[in-house]
Amino acid sequence: MTEQQPYNVLGRYPGFELRHYPAHIVAQVTVNAGFQGAGNAGFRHLYAYISGRNSFLPPPEQPPSGTDGQALAMTAPVLLEPSAIPGAFCVAFVLPAELTAAAAPVPEDPAVSIVSVPGQTAAAAAFSGRWSEANYQSHLQDLLAAISAEGFTPLGGPRFARFDPPFRPWFLRRNEVVQDVEGPGD
Repeated sequence: MTEQQPYNVLGRYPGFELRHYPAHIVAQVTVNAGFQGAGNAGFRHLYAYISGRNSFLPPPEQPPSGTDGQALAMTAPVLLEPSAIPGAFCVAFVLPAELTAAAAPVPEDPAVSIVSVPGQTAAAAAFSGRWSEANYQSHLQDLLAAISAEGFTPLGGPRFARFDPPFRPWFLRRNEVVQDVEGPGD
């Protein structure tokens, strides 16, 4: 079974679930591709990383094992969010919860970076369906309207979370649009 990114539900509102995501690390790559192509282009780099195209550096108190290329468990979701670079997207795998940035294997691919993400409060809306930009944008607009109606303020950019492999029928796929927020009383 695929490990899922942990979170605590803080509340349920019409149109979204308010969650707290603890600090975590991601392996991410920025790709200069449109929404549809970014997921595929980024996935290839990230899958190679978790499949062992990396170098394992043991902690200083542990003797070297002599092995390079540590395979990591696949986790969910795969995240996609607009990059600060116009026309580009960041694609990220949330790494297994037991890893820290210091203990994560070092990517051999210079396009892949390991990033520490601080804890965050976010609104998340789940939906099924195709991984299209139109589907994502429609659900994002609904989420932003629901956030505003409840008095929350969006922070930063939204992200698209894909939980299922591409061979899962589109009508059974679990997807989410997630937006960091601050709320009334924060």
